[in-house]
Order: sequence, then C-alpha cells, then structure tokens
Amino acid sequence: MEFTVSKLELVKELGLSQGVVEKKTTIPVLSNVLLEARDKEIVLTVTDLELGVRTVCAAAVKKPGASTLPLRKLLDYVRLLPDAELSVKIGENHSASITCGRARTRMVGMSRENFPELPKMPAPLAKVPVALLAGLVSRTVFAVSSEGSRYTLNGALLLLKPDSISMVSTDGHRLAFIEAAHTFEGISGQFRALVPKKAMVEIQKLAAEAGPDAAIAFSSDENHLFFQFGSRLLITRKLTGQFPDYERVLPKESEHSALAGRDEFAAVLRRVSQFSDERSHAIRVGLGDGEIKLAASGSETGESEESLPAEGATGNVQAGFNAQYLLDFLGAVSSEKVNLELRDEQSAGQLRPAGEGDYNYRYVIMPMRI
Repeated sequence: MEFTVSKLELVKELGLSQGVVEKKTTIPVLSNVLLEARDKEIVLTVTDLELGVRTVCAAAVKKPGASTLPLRKLLDYVRLLPDAELSVKIGENHSASITCGRARTRMVGMSRENFPELPKMPAPLAKVPVALLAGLVSRTVFAVSSEGSRYTLNGALLLLKPDSISMVSTDGHRLAFIEAAHTFEGISGQFRALVPKKAMVEIQKLAAEAGPDAAIAFSSDENHLFFQFGSRLLITRKLTGQFPDYERVLPKESEHSALAGRDEFAAVLRRVSQFSDERSHAIRVGLGDGEIKLAASGSETGESEESLPAEGATGNVQAGFNAQYLLDFLGAVSSEKVNLELRDEQSAGQLRPAGEGDYNYRYVIMPMRI
C-alpha cells in the first residue's frame, strides 16, 4: 500500500477519531487505526467494539491496500511534521515508511485481518439537522450517570416521533429533558433508543466539524445506531435495558418561581459554593421578595451568603441542592435569563431557560438535606 496525503488533512481526521481509542486495552489492534487506500482517498476506521468512527481523507493513491497503525503514535508524530505532503508506504510486514521533506520514519503496524469488521449502515430512517442534534446532546450529556453499575443510565434516551425529537438523561439525582419540534418523514409512531455517553461526546465533536447547516443521516439496526455526517460515520452499540419513567419525575406544577439573569446567577453560585462541603457541594437556595438567596457553610471553610435580583420571586421557601448540578445547567443554556421553580424543601426543583423558543428544556434536581 502506498499513498501521498496532506499532513493537515490527515491530522484533522485522526484527531476526530482519537477519542474512540482506549489508552489501555487488552486487544492491541484496538489501539490502531485501520487505513484503507483506494481510488483517490484513504478510509480511516477506529473502534473499541462498542463505538466506531469511519472518516475519509483525500489522497493520491499509488498502490491500494489496507493495514493498521497505532493511532496515537501516528497522530502525535504527524502533528510535529511540517505542513506539507507526506508519503506513506506499507509493506507486507505491515511496517510503515513515512516520508515528509527530510524526515524518514518507520512505524510498526499490524495486519488488517485482526481488525474488527464494523456493521454496515442500513438505509437512513431520518435526516436530522446537525445544530438540532448537537443542541439536544449538549443539554443532556452532563446529566448522564458515570456509575458503571447503573448501566441503563450510562446514556441518554433518544426519542423520535413524526413531528418531534427528544432526549432525556438522568443519574438518579437530576434529570435533563429536552424536546424540539421537527418533521421526520421517515418516522412513523415512535422510535426509542439509548445512546451511550461516549457516543454523545463523539457526536458533539463531529457536529462541530460538520457545521451548523449540515444534516445527519440517522439509521438503526437491531443492535446499533448510525450517524452519518457527510463522509464521516459514527456507529455505536445501543444500550439495552429499561430507561426510567422520566415523565413521572417531571414536576406537574411549582408553587414558587423566579426569573433571574443566567450569568449573574452563575457568578453568585460560584462564589457561594466555595464554602460548601467539598463532597456534597450542598448549598441552600431560597426565594424571597424579589430575590434568590444562596447560602453555604462548611465546618472547615466558613460560610457565605449572597442574593441576586429575581423577577416574580415571592414567599419564603428554600431547599438544598448540589451547586455543581445548578452550574451544569447554567453552562449548558444560552438564554440571558432562567426560571427557577421551587415547591418546598422536600420536593425537586426545576430550572428552565427563558427565551430559547426552539426547545422545551426542563432540568430537574432532587433536593438535599442540609
């Protein structure tokens, strides 16, 4: 196999794939990228058996073929080369000779025979605007559970209906729900699937590279989900199991609500939470007349209390919450103001953006005892 390729183009495609490759794996070939030279391009494929990414890079192919090379070592080395064309020649022993200007390098690879075959993408079920899917993912990915024992919570529930798309995530302490109106001609009834968190992170990377005006071809088979970003394909194994009944968690009504500036709310939260318990991050959140009151105290740190103006805040109600959970929400939304809704100190609190008209976004946080 022999080809010539642009250093910048190769670095871009390898960079988009590196998040899939595990730093430590018991199967050595999974640390490699599969390179397939054909026609006027090279196809790059990586997988960890649960997630796979396939991208394409334009190249001048002198001799077609396929082999695998260590992805991280290849990326780290090629990044350091001058911005020029580089030539790659891989012999039958799977050893690669890389030439760029005066640089001559040999890199040890492995046979493609050891590399797992990825499933083929079925006919697309629907097309989803990149900006729409990226918006759903960015507003839910942080609420996905990181505990391995809670397998069905290690991803988000994706729901497609003929006239809407939704995504829901929860770690048992908070829940993020977002829904957007969109017409899907290929969807009848309701499509449900659990998307793993690692796949959500890769979707964000590919979406950023694709551009906001692009569309994703989405498909599914019995065990996998497929997201086609132009010439780039993301394949992920579905999570199995029963996702919690999220509709029961969403508050039906809130007796008290307040509208506050997002940036000011976040700034006050960061200051006050410096004095919260380092493990629980617990703070007291209360509503007064025209203001939101935040307070935190720790036996070793001291205490802090601060308020910020809030429209519609009345009554005298407070509850304890994890400050980091609140900051996660405020960092995910783009609206200038947010609604905080409380019922009592035993009930879940709810946050909503004010002014993000394209989405119905609800973020529910379970209370803490302080």
